[in-house]
Order: sequence, then C-alpha cells, then structure tokens
Amino acid sequence: MRELIEQAKKVLNIEAEAIKLLIDRIDDNFIKAIDIIYFCKGKVVVTGMGKSGLIGKKIAATLASTGTPAFFLNPAEGSHGDIGMVTKGDVVIAISNSGETKEIIMILPVLQRLDIKLISLTGNPFSTLAKASDVVLDVSVKEEACPMGLVPTASTTAALAMGDALSVTLLNKRGFKEEDFAFFHPGGSLGKKLLIKVKDLMHTGDVLPMVSPETPMIKAVVEISSKRLGVTSVVDKDGKLLGIITDGDLRRGIEKWGKEFFDMKAKEVMTKNPKTIGEEELAVKALSIMEDYSITSLMVPDDDRRVKGIIHLHDILRQGIV
Repeated sequence: MRELIEQAKKVLNIEAEAIKLLIDRIDDNFIKAIDIIYFCKGKVVVTGMGKSGLIGKKIAATLASTGTPAFFLNPAEGSHGDIGMVTKGDVVIAISNSGETKEIIMILPVLQRLDIKLISLTGNPFSTLAKASDVVLDVSVKEEACPMGLVPTASTTAALAMGDALSVTLLNKRGFKEEDFAFFHPGGSLGKKLLIKVKDLMHTGDVLPMVSPETPMIKAVVEISSKRLGVTSVVDKDGKLLGIITDGDLRRGIEKWGKEFFDMKAKEVMTKNPKTIGEEELAVKALSIMEDYSITSLMVPDDDRRVKGIIHLHDILRQGIV
C-alpha cells in the first residue's frame, strides 16, 4: 500500500516539476506566439497525433471557449483531404514531443504553400517541426512520469499547461469578461446567470393570477388555487398593480378572522407595494431579491406599473440558476 502511495506522489512531483520548468521559458517567443494568434484573421487550427492529439483537442476547446475561434485537425486525416479545412489567414499550432511525428511532417508543405503561420509545441527545438515553425515553444521535460520513460505523461502535461498559458494570456489581452464567457457557455450555470432574463421565465397571459380590489376573498382563493403559483396580483381597472395576496396571507387571514375572512374583499387583505422586478433584469437578480426578503415570487410590471407577468422561485431553480 505504501509503495503505491509513493509511486503516485512521484508521478505528481515529476509532472509538477515539468510545469515549473516552463516558467523560465515564457519569453519573447511566447509573446510572438500570442501576437500571431491575436492578430490572426482566420481560425486557430490545433493539430497533433495520439496523446498529443488529445491534448490538442483540449487546447482548441479552451481557445474557442475564451474568444479565440479554434478547432482541432487530426493530421492523419489532414493528409487525406481534411487539410482543406485550413485556409489562408489561419494559424496552426502543432503539438509533437519529438517534433518528428510523420503525420504532421506530411502536411507541412501544404501549410507552407498557404503561407500559414506555424506555432509548434515540441520537446525538440532542433526537430523538423521546429525548423519549419515561425515560433517554437519549448515544452521539453527531464523525464516522463512513466517508470519506463515511454508513456507520454509529463510531456503531455507540459503541453497542456503551455496551451492553457496561451489561452488565458489571450483571454486577458482580448479583455474577455464574464459576460463573454457566459455567451460561449449558455448551458453552464454561469451562462444561465448572466444570460437568462426575467422575461424568459415569467408567466404571462391566461396563467397570470389577477383579481380586482373589490373581488371577494372566496374568489381570490379560487384564483390563487387555480393558477398554482401561490399568489395573485391585485390590479385596478387599467391593470396597474395595487398589491398581492399570497397563500400565506390566506392562512393568516383564516386564523385571524375565521369564516368572515371569505366575505372580505381583496383590497382589505392584500399587501400593498409588493416587491417587483423588471422583465429585462437577470433572473439571478430576481432570485437574490427573493432570498433577501424570504419570498417565492415577484410581480413583473411595465413602466406604468401594469402587470405583465410573474416569476416564481421554482422557475429559476428549474433552470439551474443557483
């Protein structure tokens, strides 16, 4: 058991050291690579075979999700037609620890013919790939974490880390903000927080609970029950919000007035000046208001206080906005 723990720690130490060695290699070459990508008029094409290819897919995905249009190209497929995906104005990032990966070497002439800028992530700055590159980023490692020194481990970790360094540096250079990240991640919780508005979730039309101030409470109870939102708005003849009645108001009213409660009018029971929110506000703001005031719904009026909709806590939670 102890031997296994020590082996695992050794792997992590070797890979951590591989990343640390990259720090002193962040130099003018790195800045040149950043500038090439930043001023690229086309797309960033990331390529690599085997384990390097898997790392390349992740780098391409990270670039794409942080404002740099990018995709992954399998170099073996590239030499059989897929190189047509690469066009003038693109930039290629090629990943090869040896710098001699034959599938990548085979597509170099096409890249040169198209005058494509080439950035290489390689462990061999004297390789064929490195010599053909406009910029070489040295991701060499002292040793692999594999005891045999054969399985790509530390080398792929180093390449991945360098890819992250490129992506995040470009993110900052572009002034990429949370809102931009949300735009590229509409299905994630952050995307939902920053993209989904009240108007996207609010109930409107026939499902909107609404009574007049003169409505007897017996009918208001039916309105609350039938619309299944635990609340009804109280509006004047022009639809302007005067107050609300919640199912909590019903319970408290019955406890206070008994049977007489059902003969009272909505205006006698309603809570005046209820909390509201605009339809253009983010749903996460509605959630914050609900949490602050321990309520479960908000009326959504227009600028003239005419009720347009209602948003309920459950509507927000169902969207995963937390």
